[in-house]
Amino acid sequence: MIPTELLRRIRRIEITTSRVVDELLAGQYHSAFKGMGMEFEEVREYQVGDDVRRIDWNVSARAGKPHVKTFREERELTVMLLVDMSASQSFGTGEQMKRDLVAEVCATLAFSAIKNNDNVGLICFTDKVEKFVPPRKGSRHVLRVIRELLAFEPEGTGTNLDAAMEYLTRIQKRKCVAFLVSDFEDEGWERAAQVASRRHDLIAVDIHDPRESELPDVGLVELEDNETGQLVLVDTSSAKVRRAISEASSERLEARRQWMLRNRIDQLALDTDQPFVETLSQFFRAREARRDR
Repeated sequence: MIPTELLRRIRRIEITTSRVVDELLAGQYHSAFKGMGMEFEEVREYQVGDDVRRIDWNVSARAGKPHVKTFREERELTVMLLVDMSASQSFGTGEQMKRDLVAEVCATLAFSAIKNNDNVGLICFTDKVEKFVPPRKGSRHVLRVIRELLAFEPEGTGTNLDAAMEYLTRIQKRKCVAFLVSDFEDEGWERAAQVASRRHDLIAVDIHDPRESELPDVGLVELEDNETGQLVLVDTSSAKVRRAISEASSERLEARRQWMLRNRIDQLALDTDQPFVETLSQFFRAREARRDR
């Protein structure tokens, strides 16, 4: 039996995200992602402007006039959501925690996928892979994905991005669109990301809370690392300390952004205190523009 409160949260996310997809994102999603190949459609008579490399010489010889092969994009995709469920996701200083934003973003991506008849799968991970939902189609399946995201209670507290991406490359043989949704509180994951991006269309969804880079002046506070349990005493009344924390955070974020650019991995940066729909829409439009070049 699913608890009433969980059912209420599932229903709220379903209503909110499916409306956003219907009104704004479904068409953009379709345009943003290529199919996995091209399928032969028909042979027709050559028209001015057709690619001469597609002339079917056998048919042309029999017909006595040039004919070309036409193809259509094999549209059906598989979308895999690789979702970081480590303890650092249970942090948030505004109206929602990072984990709440993750659930809404993933639900929106999943509904966008099924509106285009694509398959959706889920990998939940901490310092190990803890949950795998095989990719399937349909609204019932997406509701299961949302339920898993909201009800999931992780065993681990740490983050192992390597494990998630290695698991993806092992279980997903065909190319897929893989959204890696995390705050990237891990080290040494770059090699696994390079391997995954060569096999799949890997997109890094970087989740951030503003208080991770900008501390308020509230005097002496004890901060705890959710993943390791380590405690540290910080004097937030010191402008120098606050500036150092802000600069260190900015440098990490910028270094990650530059690394993604160099390795041609798309990155979508989201903050817990900002609406994500317009940012996601801009991301889809940017990918569409790149396809059309």
